[in-house]
Amino acid sequence: MTAQTPLTYRDAGVDIDAGNEVVERIKPLVKRTFRPEVMGGLGGFGALFNLSGKYREPVLVSGTDGVGTKLKLAQQLNRHDSIGIDLVGMCVNDVLVQGAEPLFFLDYFATGKLHVDTTVSVVGGIAKGCELAGCALIGGETAEMPDMYPPGEYDLAGFTVGAVEKSELLDGNAVREGDVLIGIASSGPHSNGYSLIRKIYDRAGRPADLDIGGEKLIDALMAPTRIYVKPILAMLKEHAIHAMAHITGGGLSENIIRVIPDGLGLEIKASNWPLPPVFQWLQKEGQVPNNEMWRTFNCGIGFVLVIAADDVESIGAALASHDLAHWTIGAVVKAAGEERTHITE
Repeated sequence: MTAQTPLTYRDAGVDIDAGNEVVERIKPLVKRTFRPEVMGGLGGFGALFNLSGKYREPVLVSGTDGVGTKLKLAQQLNRHDSIGIDLVGMCVNDVLVQGAEPLFFLDYFATGKLHVDTTVSVVGGIAKGCELAGCALIGGETAEMPDMYPPGEYDLAGFTVGAVEKSELLDGNAVREGDVLIGIASSGPHSNGYSLIRKIYDRAGRPADLDIGGEKLIDALMAPTRIYVKPILAMLKEHAIHAMAHITGGGLSENIIRVIPDGLGLEIKASNWPLPPVFQWLQKEGQVPNNEMWRTFNCGIGFVLVIAADDVESIGAALASHDLAHWTIGAVVKAAGEERTHITE
């Protein structure tokens, strides 16, 4: 019988030492995100967070998301330092909609072969996003799975848990006919519509350095998702907001209506705010119809507040104090037919 060569996990494509190096290098990045409620450090089987004494009647609000095919663009461009901000933003902005404060975040990073510098860069972006959101990065998983992913590719998923007092939960019940929609500026496409974006970008010959509105096209496309948590939580303490919406997949057409009660609809006027240059380029280059733009992209509006008409001035002033560009983009009306969201130019 021919003697067989002894095999190790490294021979099978998994480098435990590289994984350990990643953990050691991300520890200081993760520690910067910790809040007083975090119990223990990085490396346990489960992450601990002490919620006692902070809320009277806490309602936990959870969210999970990824960043879609924006990952493909990040990997093509070798830009790994900000995609983690997108991951956090997509999750924490979602739980914020119901008035919840994001408390902690966990990530999942999977790849075929672990490249330490790339992984640390990605997790560094996640840590930065958590700092921007005020939540703790208390756990995660780095999975090296040979043959599952092509060389140089990785996948990301994020998970967050937030909390809100039961009496302060925003569930849309306060929304009334005549309420006004305040749209808050996005930083760009955020993390939605990138399958179409990449198709347009490729068809145009990948003009990365093309100047659009004073910045390079590729910088506009890769701008990380704006995280609205801190200013909006501060505003909720001072102002009555009837409902909120995070503009993600489905765009303006399909997201705001999710927080509007049955029997009511939306009238939105697209000319009420400027279409940012990156969206102008995408629409022109891709010959994308208006309706397709509105149901695919945020079109410059990343977050929406539904408020009483009498509060427009005071809430507008509060948004301005947080340096958040904003516009009155529409109103709540009686629903007319099955199509409850009407967007006009």
